[in-house]
Amino acid sequence: MNETLQNVEEMVGRAPVVDVTEAFQQWQDLLGELTAKIEARFELTRDPSTASLESYGTYPDGAGGRLAGFSGPEIDWMVHSWIGNPKASFVNLHLTVWLGPHVRVPHLGIALLLWPEGWFYVDAVPRGDLVGDTDYYDRYYAPNEADWLEHRREHEDFVWFTSPTAFIRASLSPTAYCYSFPATQANIEVVRDVLHRRVDQWLRWVDEAEPVPVEERAALAERDLAIRRNIAERDPANVMGVKLFGQETTDLLVRSLWGGDRELPRPLGPGA
Repeated sequence: MNETLQNVEEMVGRAPVVDVTEAFQQWQDLLGELTAKIEARFELTRDPSTASLESYGTYPDGAGGRLAGFSGPEIDWMVHSWIGNPKASFVNLHLTVWLGPHVRVPHLGIALLLWPEGWFYVDAVPRGDLVGDTDYYDRYYAPNEADWLEHRREHEDFVWFTSPTAFIRASLSPTAYCYSFPATQANIEVVRDVLHRRVDQWLRWVDEAEPVPVEERAALAERDLAIRRNIAERDPANVMGVKLFGQETTDLLVRSLWGGDRELPRPLGPGA
């Protein structure tokens, strides 16, 4: 198994400049398919704080992006976004869904990159101690172990990505997918299959979840917010936003990723 030990800035800086618009469109279509599944299950409202980020930059003539943040009775914060310049090799797309504290189902994290190699990440972000709470581990992580191992063994084109940043490594669960790969059609279809299966599984988890006692929800919500904010603010890829749009716009984008400027109230769920 090969391994990548470069951060995003290094990968982009050493790569040739090519137009990845076609693959970018396929990533957009894929996230659109996954978003449609989520929107069919949950009631969602666009947070007004992200309205100004519907389109920014100069795309398709240069770098640009979009960031939309949503909330709802069962969703604390959902982000569907992209940033980059597809004509100059780089684009980064996100679909992250942070559940409300009425259930302890892991949050859903998905990211797709082109640099111009392909890269993808999908994980069930834990909401508890996987070593101390073995019931939680057995319910949400043990079932994916076989598929996770099979992917590493069977897909030689996919190179495991190890972040040079220890904090980012600590944020991954033991069944996270985090790979770079040649952006061939066959490999894109592999990613499409993995992501659809993981989203379908996550939606089943939500439907089958037991409610969290009302008196425990506020503490869980605060833990969720701290994790979401820390991951957004400590992401080494934020440097790419600074290069493309400057520090002020990047700070706005990072705050929007964790909901720092949100206007809609945070949900505590049914019965709260």
